[in-house]
Amino acid sequence: MALVLHSGPGNKNAFKALIAAEYSGVKIELTKNFEMGVTNKTPEFLKMNPLGKVPVLETPEGAVFESNAIARYVARLNDGNPLFGSSRIEQAHVEQWMDFAATEVDPGVAWYLYPRLGYIPYSQTTEETAIASLKRALGSLNTHLASKTFLVGHSVTLADIVLTCNLYHGFARILTKSFTSEFPHVERYFWTMVSQPNFKKVMGDVKQAESVPPVPKKAAALKEPKAKDVKKEAPKEAPKPKVVEAPAEEEAPKPKPKNPLDLLPPSKMILDDWKRLYSNTKTNFREVSGICMTQRATLCGSVTTSIMMRTLSPL
Repeated sequence: MALVLHSGPGNKNAFKALIAAEYSGVKIELTKNFEMGVTNKTPEFLKMNPLGKVPVLETPEGAVFESNAIARYVARLNDGNPLFGSSRIEQAHVEQWMDFAATEVDPGVAWYLYPRLGYIPYSQTTEETAIASLKRALGSLNTHLASKTFLVGHSVTLADIVLTCNLYHGFARILTKSFTSEFPHVERYFWTMVSQPNFKKVMGDVKQAESVPPVPKKAAALKEPKAKDVKKEAPKEAPKPKVVEAPAEEEAPKPKPKNPLDLLPPSKMILDDWKRLYSNTKTNFREVSGICMTQRATLCGSVTTSIMMRTLSPL
């Protein structure tokens, strides 16, 4: 089974695998009549990638998705492929710049370009943030390329393939000469890469955007309405409190049962005095204990005397 790449033409993420295949001597078939939004929603495609993202590489060993992973897979089919670098440190640097291209360059280009193409809602604040982020990334890249032709070593690596593909739509559709002229080494690098025979075989002739795409008219609907256009809503009536209906007939309270202790005479112990003494005494608890015992004895004596008198008195 040959390798089959499921993607439409002109997909910069599919370019990564196709260019890597040219450098690696690997044959890849590109699916025909691929329709974005239709083909990638079919049950057959979703079995390969449940998210429906493009591209997907179909191999004898199973499907592979995520464009960088696909490019790595293709390059590894050629043992000792120089696309990975010639030493361990170069291999690490190749991975480093692949990550840089994915996390720093690609999002900046996407959030600048896609809203103006109508793929996602346009926001001026989001665009300004994207431009600032992209310029920061390109500035860093420009410094690195000041004395280099390639990102790593002295020949094309997988890092160059991935980065150039991630810059492709930017240069071709939105990054005009006035924008990229701030980064002359990045300009030189990009045009050097797309002029390589294996790049050109996949990408064709690349031309730089002459103007920035206008903001879609639908984006105007996303702006916040002016204060005078906002209709005042009538104040909502406060919810009326629920009336809890009393039961039709309430039971009369039952008389309290008599307590046998009510027959005892009143105690001579003043409870408030005891509380005051207890709260004001901080250290000498023995004294408090003694007073408590005295008060208890007095109370018990009164109770005992009262009981004896009641017992001895004639009925």
